[in-house]
Amino acid sequence: MCWDAAEDGIVSAPGTAGIERIEARFHGNAFDLHRHDTYAIGVTLHGVQSFRYRGAAHHSLPGQIIVLHPDELHDGGAGTDEGLHYRILYLEPSLLLDCLGGAPLPFVEDAVVSDPALRGTLLSALAPLDEELDELFVADFIAQLAQNLGRHAGQPAKPMEKTAWRAAALARDYLEENVERAVRSDELEAVTGLDRYALSRHFRATYSTSPHRFLLMRRLQRARRMIEAGEALAEIAIAAGFSDQSHFHRHFKKAFGLTPGRWSALVRGPSVAAAA
Repeated sequence: MCWDAAEDGIVSAPGTAGIERIEARFHGNAFDLHRHDTYAIGVTLHGVQSFRYRGAAHHSLPGQIIVLHPDELHDGGAGTDEGLHYRILYLEPSLLLDCLGGAPLPFVEDAVVSDPALRGTLLSALAPLDEELDELFVADFIAQLAQNLGRHAGQPAKPMEKTAWRAAALARDYLEENVERAVRSDELEAVTGLDRYALSRHFRATYSTSPHRFLLMRRLQRARRMIEAGEALAEIAIAAGFSDQSHFHRHFKKAFGLTPGRWSALVRGPSVAAAA
């Protein structure tokens, strides 16, 4: 993508189920402390990518990779005056779980990794941001990514019980099918056969987040796509299932580290960035 290196901005790639891809340029602080229920895995292209994560400060240099686990609090921005340029993808944990066949999600303790093989795997998905990712590519990409993350995760944890994994997956599917409305705990109990407390424990063990937060994040992701399509913020709040604009504003900032208005001002499509 080509745009003025002195200008802050975000390029959002065409959507792929379970994967969001962006390219970004920033000067100074970009995102306040926030957390989302996806992996954030990216490559620093230029400048220093500085962020706080799990109680410590980290700095990623050009060519290095950042790996942030789902639902972990973090911020981010440029570590020097020359600014920051990076590409990153947000990966829903369910894609990795399907690939791992019941093994727990890999947790990479080092937030900044130097690994040419992992970098090559990431850039295979992040380089053509103006192109959609086809189904066969995504399957191979996830398999390679799982293998690479596994190498950095160390000793794998004990596999999850199949009953717990299946119940969490049933709850997840039901929540995705009903993202536009409030879902009650007794509905999930009926779908999964577990009481709400056991389900909450199994869901968090499986996806590293709660059922409530999973539903909230799907609404926020939908809202972000609507922003990228140029829809009015006041209309987006209601369409995405929020009670009013202030409710939407508050949750958006907690999840993404900036306000809906700021995201709207920064985001641009791949074709616009290429022409700039």
